[in-house]
Amino acid sequence: MKLDKPIIESLMDTDRYKLSMQKTFLHHHPGAFAKYRFKCRSFGADISGYADEIREEVASLDSLRFSAQELDYLRTIPSLTGDYLDFLRIFRLDDSFVHIDTLGPELVIEVEGPIVHTMLFELYVLQIVQEVFTRNQYPEEGYTEAERRLEQKIAYLRENPAARGFRYADFGGRRRESRQWHDYTVQRQAEALPGTFLGTSNMWLAMKHGLTPIGTMAHEYLQAFQALGPRLLDSQKIALETWVKEFRGDLGVALTDVVGMDAFLRDLDLYFAKLFDGFRHDSGCPYQWTEKLVRRLKELQIDPRTKTAVYSDGLTVESAVALYGAVKESIIPFFGIGTHLTNDFGRPPLNLVMKMVECNGQPVAKISDSPGKCMCDNPDFLRYLMQVFQVAAVA
Repeated sequence: MKLDKPIIESLMDTDRYKLSMQKTFLHHHPGAFAKYRFKCRSFGADISGYADEIREEVASLDSLRFSAQELDYLRTIPSLTGDYLDFLRIFRLDDSFVHIDTLGPELVIEVEGPIVHTMLFELYVLQIVQEVFTRNQYPEEGYTEAERRLEQKIAYLRENPAARGFRYADFGGRRRESRQWHDYTVQRQAEALPGTFLGTSNMWLAMKHGLTPIGTMAHEYLQAFQALGPRLLDSQKIALETWVKEFRGDLGVALTDVVGMDAFLRDLDLYFAKLFDGFRHDSGCPYQWTEKLVRRLKELQIDPRTKTAVYSDGLTVESAVALYGAVKESIIPFFGIGTHLTNDFGRPPLNLVMKMVECNGQPVAKISDSPGKCMCDNPDFLRYLMQVFQVAAVA
């Protein structure tokens, strides 16, 4: 059956960091091979009944190409120019890399193939699953309640003295209720909160609304180097070094929680502390994380107030403003808010992820600082990774 209107209509409907990572792998590890696995963290959510519909939506991705207009826009972003745009001009997704099945109530999705040809699937698959689930579960649902909630958040940021100087961006593409609602939320915040709402991670919306596209690296980038580097112990350092070589000072925010903050800080020497402009928090207590980062920068005789801390772990507007008040004197805070903006309808949204589980046939893992975020297929490798990076227990 041919879809009347597919959920994903443009390859630009993805996050900035996907393109940055794809460019880096294209230049430094073009032959790398990866496997990704989907996981629904929402207990009791039965989405397996929508497998055929999801499969059909994924198949429609094959027909998409970056348009001339989109490529012209990407040429205005210095970190994405050069031969990478020649690659994107002929790039296409191949749904034969995607395997969708069911196992009882579970929806099983795996993506496996060359990393530069498979890594973009993650966001499209998550957006498809979420929107297929929503339109089937809540077919009569409108936007009245969601609009009311959005306006409350806008009013809170406008009127609350504690939010003076607060800056944030939309990071809500992967778990949005729908493309239409995501579009509306970004447009509305950009109009209502100039100087506070500074951009979006979504490339299509940044282009459409003339906003800054925001993002650097994600977990899969550092995970891949667990298999690509010469020594597992040096994998984070090699990943960061490769990033610096590729972007020459641009996109200078490093992700810190792939093997835990403590292990990251052991790798954060004076060289990396000077090269990177900031660091991103995505798991664990953000207050403790900030204290640890500030302490380490001071040990290296670097003023923490010259560095940016990007907070992006399950934030609400209220929790972000509270965190801003607590850390703004010690570091430059910036916030990425996701599901709370793009899927707040007064009901629990699905908690969906898709993570890299293998690279070049070897297991890779994410050891999170938050319970339930660890993802690894191979318990022996996980134990070895914990031993190498001196991680006491898997969160």
